[in-house]
Amino acid sequence: MKVVRNFTLILIGLTALIKPVSGQITTDQLSGKINTVTTSVPFLTIAPDSRSGGMGDVGVALSPDANSMHWNPAKYAFVTNDVGLSISYTPWLRKLIPDINLAYLSGYKRIDKNQVIGLSLLYFSLGNINFTNDVGTTTQTFNPNEFSVDAAYARSFSDKFSASLAFRFIYSNLTGGAFVNGIESHPGMAYASDISIFYQNKELRLKDYDATFAFGMNISNIGSKISYTQNSDKDFIPINLRIGAAYTIQFDDYNSLTASCDLNKLLVPSPPLYYNPGDSVSATGDPVIKSGYDPNVGVPVGMFRSFYDAPGGFGEELREISIASGLEYWYAKQFAIRTGFFYEDATKGNRKYFTVGIGLRLNVFGLDFAYLVPVNGQNSPLANTLRFSMLFNFAGLNGKK
Repeated sequence: MKVVRNFTLILIGLTALIKPVSGQITTDQLSGKINTVTTSVPFLTIAPDSRSGGMGDVGVALSPDANSMHWNPAKYAFVTNDVGLSISYTPWLRKLIPDINLAYLSGYKRIDKNQVIGLSLLYFSLGNINFTNDVGTTTQTFNPNEFSVDAAYARSFSDKFSASLAFRFIYSNLTGGAFVNGIESHPGMAYASDISIFYQNKELRLKDYDATFAFGMNISNIGSKISYTQNSDKDFIPINLRIGAAYTIQFDDYNSLTASCDLNKLLVPSPPLYYNPGDSVSATGDPVIKSGYDPNVGVPVGMFRSFYDAPGGFGEELREISIASGLEYWYAKQFAIRTGFFYEDATKGNRKYFTVGIGLRLNVFGLDFAYLVPVNGQNSPLANTLRFSMLFNFAGLNGKK
């Protein structure tokens, strides 16, 4: 198991150092309909908190809380308290490797009636690995790790609409300076921003019940590419478009139910379709694109083309959209039961799983748990693992709820 772990983690670290030629899609490969869109630093797309984790990884339009930074920072403008803090922990690949984990710290502070600032730290540890030379002698022991630091400013423009701008610093150290094919590697660094909006209407009625409708949109990780050596091509970070809605019915003073759905699409180039080796070769000997577009473009072009560059056409573009849906029931605004489902097309990653979760809210303290159940025995990275979140409402010390 130790050998398998070391080999797996070294592959994770070195994959980003290899030119995209090794991952080119040929006609024969595309006949299997698998054409996954990949990026560097994918840890940025992991749902870090247990409330959304228990609802199928929805969150862009849920009611605001301290974890809004990841899902939609614009929601911060409508938080009911002056100060909030959340700490989350997720074991990762725990069925295979015992020391990989994701930790998340986020919080906010209200400036005035209309303005809120938010901060967060996302830390991903890949555990300890041993680097060896050609004869198997250990040359270095290293703990690969990645993190991002975020800051956001959110402002409400009315009692129903808000917007936010967030900034992010990304650091990824996967190899500890190891040499790859004689080339020295280095930590990857990138800068990014999020642009988000949020709308909520609490004045609706469904028959005899009060209801709230919310809509959110967040374009996250708009930023520079990342590289791990001086000579390697730079790779896209996971620029992502998330759109979603939530509808809440307040049955009475004690019982409420929220249904929510998010749509996600990576705004990065789709791998093109190449001619089979020998069918067509350029003057330089490089493979020739048969369908799709050259993925080695700048960030603005890559984002724009991501809506029409799939080699399979519009149908493949639709398959690049993942769907998250969830339900949340609250009793007396103190106890919650959650469930959800996440769907990703088989040709674009094939993640499919159910989630369940519970939540508890007291005056100052909150606690959330989430559990993931993969569909049809899928070996999801989060299969059969728990996620934990603790929330602190410091304003509650003054008697506010």
